[in-house]
Amino acid sequence: MLPALNQSIKLSNGLKMPLLGLGTWQAQSKEMEVALKVALDNGYRLIDTAKIYGNETIIGKVLKEYINSGRLTRDDVFITTKLWCTHNKPTYIESELVGSLRRLQLEYVDLYLVHFPTCFNQAGTAFDKTVKVEDTWRGMEAVYEKGLTKSLGISNFSNEQIERIMKIAKVPIHNSQAEVNLYWPQFEHQEVCKKYNISLTAFAPIGSPGRYNYKAINWGETKDVLEDKTVIELGKKYNKTPAQILLRHLTQRDIAIIPKSSNKNRIIQNSQIFDFKIDDNDMERLNSIPFRQRIFKQEFMIGHPEDSFISER
Repeated sequence: MLPALNQSIKLSNGLKMPLLGLGTWQAQSKEMEVALKVALDNGYRLIDTAKIYGNETIIGKVLKEYINSGRLTRDDVFITTKLWCTHNKPTYIESELVGSLRRLQLEYVDLYLVHFPTCFNQAGTAFDKTVKVEDTWRGMEAVYEKGLTKSLGISNFSNEQIERIMKIAKVPIHNSQAEVNLYWPQFEHQEVCKKYNISLTAFAPIGSPGRYNYKAINWGETKDVLEDKTVIELGKKYNKTPAQILLRHLTQRDIAIIPKSSNKNRIIQNSQIFDFKIDDNDMERLNSIPFRQRIFKQEFMIGHPEDSFISER
């Protein structure tokens, strides 16, 4: 059996979720296969994917290979996938998750997330403004009760939408996945999550340096969090890379992280963050950096009544 990185957080239903995972947005075919094998061989046990990423099939192939060979058991890995917003209608959710399970060659996922709160028609060409987040959540509860997923969550939701869901939920939100990094620290969002015992996962924890490969979005000018002076200074102090400082900072805030990389050395480096601790003074310095920027503005939601970023528009 392969050794694992054992750091984890406990979800409100008792399920343990690894603190570090591999993000897989933009990772395709051979690149995805190589990255996933490097990650699994180096102790990663959380794999984060989504239907829209188009890589569930290759992830399923690698997982089957590792499980069949005895290198891992199904219980060793924590698999997260996501419901795409063309199928947020509650009647579509079970068939969507079953499709993901078929591609992943699994009987269940560990965490199923609503990728976005905004429902579209099935072709993805127009808003479906009739579906509210409460409706989608009821469909999510149904697949949880059938055992198709071990936990439920949301992604890119507002604090107000969390409050609305928790008012009607029979099954609570177990996890919120959001853009969280040094320049978008989400302190208020984390407080709302703590109020309801919702775990928090950060995507883009080092500012998503690979996002420029995705040409469908004009990313504009942004400040690179990896070049922050305080981060570089602390990297020298702790003998760590800027990325390792940024990742450790988040895990010390009890936030799970899913950095995406296809580079073998960086995948390994991203996991080498549990052999040191940023001291309280330096944590405070990082938490006090005033600069703010959201990288993923998700402008395709603009005009939808469930646009979760409307207060920032």
